[in-house]
Amino acid sequence: MINPEILSDEEKDQVIYLCQSLIQSESYSGKEDEVAKKIKEYAGKHDFDDVSVDSMGNVLLTMEGKKDGPTVLFDGHIDTVPVDRESWDRNPFSGEIVDGKIYGRGSSDMKGAVGAMISASINFANETKKDFPGKIVVSCSVHEERFEGVSTRSVSEIVKPDYVVIGEATNLNLNRGQRGRAEIIVETYGESVHSSNPKEGINAVTSMMNLLQEIHQLPVNNNEVLGDGILELTDIISSPYPGASVVPSKCKVTFDRRLLVNETKESTLAPIKKLIKDLKEKNNEFKGDAYYSTGEDVCYTGEKISSERFFPAWLYNKTDSFVENTYKALKELNSNTELCHYSFCTNGSHFAGEADIPTIGFGPSYEHLAHVDNEYVDIEQLLGATIGYSKIMEVLTKQKK
Repeated sequence: MINPEILSDEEKDQVIYLCQSLIQSESYSGKEDEVAKKIKEYAGKHDFDDVSVDSMGNVLLTMEGKKDGPTVLFDGHIDTVPVDRESWDRNPFSGEIVDGKIYGRGSSDMKGAVGAMISASINFANETKKDFPGKIVVSCSVHEERFEGVSTRSVSEIVKPDYVVIGEATNLNLNRGQRGRAEIIVETYGESVHSSNPKEGINAVTSMMNLLQEIHQLPVNNNEVLGDGILELTDIISSPYPGASVVPSKCKVTFDRRLLVNETKESTLAPIKKLIKDLKEKNNEFKGDAYYSTGEDVCYTGEKISSERFFPAWLYNKTDSFVENTYKALKELNSNTELCHYSFCTNGSHFAGEADIPTIGFGPSYEHLAHVDNEYVDIEQLLGATIGYSKIMEVLTKQKK
């Protein structure tokens, strides 16, 4: 573990307070305005050179160095998934401290990391008297829980970062990649008739059953680091529904597809589309289609956010200098630091997967604490992340663009 005594008592109190304060404001996706306001007010009391909010509601906090150098972006989302209060043992918006843990929705995912990033940038600016190369930007981003990376397209367009640090939980290890995620819709179409006379129609569910048998035989792609490119059925429904005495004319299935590097929108759908084509050639009554689901919502600013649900994977080599240098520096803080990757999807899907900006992940807490009841972050991890972020700032501001 990173030695928390590297921080002063005042610095420790600062990040603990900020984490608690952010937790105490409910901030479901599209309703992050109260947390955004707190962050702006807090940043205004410290020595940030610029505090701004983009059209989506992402809050951008900038520390300018006195020398020319790279722009390093630290990104953490401020939205959370909802809570079922009856399933919690304590108030999920209390920020209560018990046995060295701060409890509350978003403590691990990921208001603790956001607080640590903000605190680290303040500490780093104070320690260096801003005599460092380039600039540091903390992106407190919105709507990640529903659209990984979509709102941050605006962030990268505004900031144009040379390096990105994702603050999702890593147990203070250094992550160099993640699997991506796609939500694939597969539909089959039939012809409705009364179920007492089924031969006169075409049963879309029967067609789907035939197609699913073929889909389940598809080979699973694999990456030696990220693992398998999973294709898992998560939902199925027929239409009309409920189907009282009627042969269904439509059947719709949803798949969760975990993506690997170099998989594109076209290559990911191609195997399923080929199966549909093959079945059509065998039976001209068979009709089907496959496509990506789309989502749309409204940001707290009133701006619409929408996207196909395709969020790419990304992975950098352990020998890439920005990875290697950061890993070496973190190992000096904690010899047990490991080089890992995320098992879930993050805003890195945009920064690295879409925009190809060199990206790493580092954050407090554990992946398995995301979205759970009685979510918490260990204070020791929170303090360690604050120290680690300052060290990463030191390393990446010295990297060549």
